[in-house]
Amino acid sequence: MSGYDAVLFVSFGGPEGPDEVIPFLERVTAGRNIPADRLKLVGQHYFDRGGVSPINELCRDMIERLEHALAGAGIDLPVYWGNRNSQPFLEDTLRTMADDGVTRAMAFVTSAYSSYSGCRQYRENIAEARAAVGDGAPVVDKMRVYFNHPGFIDPLVDRLGAALDGLDVARTQVFFTAHSIPMSMASNSFYVEQLENAVDLVVERVDQLAGVDAASTELVWQSRSGPPTMPWLEPDIVDAIAALDPEAFDDVVVVPIGFVSDHMEVLQDLDTDAARAGAEAGFGFHRIETSGNDPRFIDMIVELIRERLQGVTPVALGELGLVPEQCGATCCPRPQRPPARPAAATGPPT
Repeated sequence: MSGYDAVLFVSFGGPEGPDEVIPFLERVTAGRNIPADRLKLVGQHYFDRGGVSPINELCRDMIERLEHALAGAGIDLPVYWGNRNSQPFLEDTLRTMADDGVTRAMAFVTSAYSSYSGCRQYRENIAEARAAVGDGAPVVDKMRVYFNHPGFIDPLVDRLGAALDGLDVARTQVFFTAHSIPMSMASNSFYVEQLENAVDLVVERVDQLAGVDAASTELVWQSRSGPPTMPWLEPDIVDAIAALDPEAFDDVVVVPIGFVSDHMEVLQDLDTDAARAGAEAGFGFHRIETSGNDPRFIDMIVELIRERLQGVTPVALGELGLVPEQCGATCCPRPQRPPARPAAATGPPT
C-alpha cells in the first residue's frame, strides 16, 4: 500500500443544541456582514427542531459504516472526523491525528461537486488547520469529487424510479435540486456542468425503469443566502413549483441531487418550504432520499480510498469523465463580494 496511514472524514458541521446555533451561524457567515437579527431569524429553523441539525448524527452513522466496510475490505486505516464549522473542528482533529502519530491522510469530503464552497474552501480549511497545528501536522490529500460515480448515482436512480412508480409520469414534474451559489462562483467552476451531467446520468437510467422520458425534468436551486445585490443561480425550487401549470401536472417529485445527506437545508427548504408550495398549488409532493444512507455510497468511499492505496482503476460515468484529484492553483476561485451592506439570508449550508 501507499504511504497513507489514516482517513479524514470532512463535513460542514452543524449545531447539536440550542446554545450552539448562533455561534455556528456566526462562523458560517463570518465576513458577510449579516445582521444579528437576521441570524436569529435563520436560527429559528434550528430552534424549531430543538437546535439540532441532523448532519452530525448522519456523519457518525456514515463513519461507523465506513469503518466496517474498510475492515471488510481488509484496509486497516483509522477514520478521523473533522468539521468546518462545528465540533469536532478540523484543527482539533488534526492535532489529535498528529498526537496519534498520523503522518499522511486522505480526506473524504461530503460534497460531490466542484466549486469554491464545495471543494476549494474545504482544501483551504484543511490547510489552515494544518498551519494552526504546526510542525507535525499530517499531510492531508483531498480525494476527488464523485458526482458521476455509480455509488452516488445508482441510489438516486432506484429511489426516483420507486417514487415514479404508480404516478402518471406524463403529468409529473421532476425537479432536481442543488444548493444555489453566486453566479460569480458558478462561472469560475464546473459546478453547473457537473450537476447537469449527474441529472442526465440519473434520467437516462431511470428511463429504463419507469419511463421518465414521459415526465418533465428540470434542474433548479435552493438555499440561497447572501445579499440581494449578488446574482445567484435561479430558479429557486419554491418559485419553480409556484410557476407550474396545475392544469398540466398532478405531482411534483423532488430529487436533492446536490446533497449527500438529508440535513437541515433539505428538511427546511424541501420538506417544509417546497412541500408547502406544492400543497398550496394542489400538487402531490414526493421528495426522495439522498444517497448517503445507501450501502453503495459507503462502498464508493471505499473504492475512492482503494484508488489511492492500491491503484484501483477509477470509475466515472458520463461524458465529463474523471475529474482530477487535485485541481490547479486557479481553479474555483473565491467569489468576489459586493461592498458591505445589510444583507438578507435565507439560511447557510448545513
